[in-house]
Amino acid sequence: MNSPTSILVGVTSLGIHVKVEGKGSFQSSPALKEFSKQMLERGYRRFVVDLLRCPVMDSTFMGTLAGIALRLREFGNGSLLVRNANERNTDLLRNLGLNNLFEVESKTPDPSENVIEAPLDADRTIGRVDQAECMIEAHEALVDADPDNLARFKDVLEYLKQDLRAGSK
Repeated sequence: MNSPTSILVGVTSLGIHVKVEGKGSFQSSPALKEFSKQMLERGYRRFVVDLLRCPVMDSTFMGTLAGIALRLREFGNGSLLVRNANERNTDLLRNLGLNNLFEVESKTPDPSENVIEAPLDADRTIGRVDQAECMIEAHEALVDADPDNLARFKDVLEYLKQDLRAGSK
């Protein structure tokens, strides 16, 4: 049985810290996307995502990370660092070319600065249309990050878009 995912977030002088505990999935992606959008609007430009307790990520979650990095690129400054990625997550990110968009580190020491973390409401229920839109945006970010990903996610994107059209009728 899988334990629920929790995402802890904190703000320090070094930037935004996000700690993923459990599977990084489409279920927690909308909350992470919204939180990062709010932090970008407040002027934060450095994000650190800690995957020490994240055994695996799905494509929507990785696309959400890509979306954050692409927004940072639009601002012309900032960085996204994924740290403490296990071998599986590192391979997933590299296979999608995301290591060219943001830095990926294996086990690294924690920064000396203490981070006061608060839970992000990652398991909140959102509507089917909002979930589909988040998933489409995440997969489009994967394609924006590396055009080779279009071949991988073309069918997924088409399915999600058809599902969204059918659901909004």
